[in-house]
Formats: sequence, structure tokens, C-alpha cells
Amino acid sequence: MPSPEINIHKVATLARLALSDEEAGRYQEQLGQILHYIDTLSSHDLEGVEPTAHAMPVLDVIRADETRPGFSQDEALANAPRRVMDQFQIPKVIE
Repeated sequence: MPSPEINIHKVATLARLALSDEEAGRYQEQLGQILHYIDTLSSHDLEGVEPTAHAMPVLDVIRADETRPGFSQDEALANAPRRVMDQFQIPKVIE
């Protein structure tokens, strides 16, 4: 169901896209389907429905901060290419 109201070639030109005739036809059809779906949604009574950013509630999924055992200093520095006084030595990056 192509939408004659939208000139897909003009939209592609504005977006600086080079579309073949096959692509333009496919996108014209898809755009028509999207506009038809929007018309279907517009036919529903949404009085009193609050606008939302997400269809489902978004909850904070960060885990609790718990202390866990970590590496000892020697284990952390075991693969360091260079060590100076029990610290990583890295090349100077700021002049």
C-alpha cells in the first residue's frame, strides 16, 4: 500500500541517500505500511492515558554494593611489564 503523499525520492535526496528504483519502491511500500499503522493507532481513544517513554517500567538493575575478596598487590602486579616500588610503571603520556 504505497503512500502517494510522500515522495520517497525527495526524502532520499534530503537525507543524501542514493536509492535504486528497487530500494525506493520497497521503502515507499514500507513507509506506507508505517503510516497505515499510525492511522490505526490514531483511531484508538487514548483519553486519560499518560504518555510514557517505555512500554514497560524501567527499574534500576544495579546490584547491591558488597565487599568481595580481591587480588593481593603481588597478584595484581604479577603480569605488569614494569614495576616501580610495587606500582605499575607506564610511559609518560603528557609533556
